[in-house]
This record gives sequence, structure tokens and C-alpha cells, in this order.
Amino acid sequence: MIVRLTGRVTDVREESIVLDRDGIGYEILVPGYAVGELTACLGQNVTLHTMEYYEGSAAGGNLIPRIVGFLHAEDRAFFGRFIKVKGIGVRKALKALARPVAKVAADIEAGSTPALAQLPGIGRRAAEQIVAELRGKVTDFALGTAPTEATPAHQWSPEQRDALEVLVALGERRIEAERWIERAAQLQPEAKAADAWLMAAYRVKTGAEG
Repeated sequence: MIVRLTGRVTDVREESIVLDRDGIGYEILVPGYAVGELTACLGQNVTLHTMEYYEGSAAGGNLIPRIVGFLHAEDRAFFGRFIKVKGIGVRKALKALARPVAKVAADIEAGSTPALAQLPGIGRRAAEQIVAELRGKVTDFALGTAPTEATPAHQWSPEQRDALEVLVALGERRIEAERWIERAAQLQPEAKAADAWLMAAYRVKTGAEG
């Protein structure tokens, strides 16, 4: 199974992207909330945490292999639990996740069926089913403490720390600035200079807010 792919984003679509790796273009399905960040990274290298599944009917001999990708390992872990809910398949789950995982998980833990019912393709009955099956099981994702492959701040390079201080000096909240740089490190691991990290962080911010 392919669990991680690094390549250049060459195309961003409504439900998928094309990742170029060694001259091979991989179509990767992505959740809605990630489209903004990936659009901001068009033409750049990113690392996606992936999972594979087959779409179609085995009886009809029409199984098509698909790859699903996430910017963060914890998002992939949450997705694995989300698609186990009765009536929630891969495609439906990808469409439903138009909000960041932490927000969706928080709504589940709060039992907020009205908020969940507003997710694309999720109505009241599906929202109630999600809460019934997952409440109490996604607390770590809601708190943002699920295991992650992000580099701890104390292991950042001097250039990353310089970029962080510039962001804070410009009026950004430190906790938000740290998150942007952590994501930038996953999206643009080749960045070196402080100004490159600063630009990458703002691209993450713009994509996240878009």
C-alpha cells in the first residue's frame, strides 16, 4: 500500500489533484478543506499521506484503484474512522470534509448534529449516525493532539524560527504562526531561507482561509 507520496502539484480540481512524481502523474482524491492549501502550492512539491481503495463493482469486474491523500497524518487517521460510519463511504466522506478535521471532530464530540448536518452530503439522519458511532472516539482529533509527523518547534531550523518571529512581530498570533510554518514544512520541505519560510507560511494562511 502507498502510504506517502511526494511530488509536484500540477493540477488542482474540485475533488482531486494531479501529483507529478518522476514524470508520472498520479490523480489523488483530496478532502474539500485541503483544496485551498493545495491550490496555493500549485507548481510546488508537497508530501501527502495516502491510502488506497478500489471503486466500483467486483461482481461486474469493474474495480478501479484510487488514491486518497491528506496533508497531515492525523487527518488520514481520522478519515479511516469516519468512513467506518454506516452509510459513509470514501467519496461521501471526502465531500463531507469541507471543514478542517479538528472542527468536524469537535462537533462530533459536542454532539452538534445541526453543525454536522450542514456538511456537504450530510443530512440530519447521517449526522445523528455519525455522532452515535464516533462520539467519544475522536477526542484527540478535536483537541488537535492526535499523533502527527510535524516537526516539533524546538527542532526547527534557525531560519524557521526567524520567520516565526517576523510573523509574530507583524501581529500574527504565535500559535497560528507556528501551525502555518509546520504545514509549510510539510508542503515545501525544500525551503531554506527565512524569507522563503515566511512566504510559504503566508501561502498556507491564504489557502487555509480560502
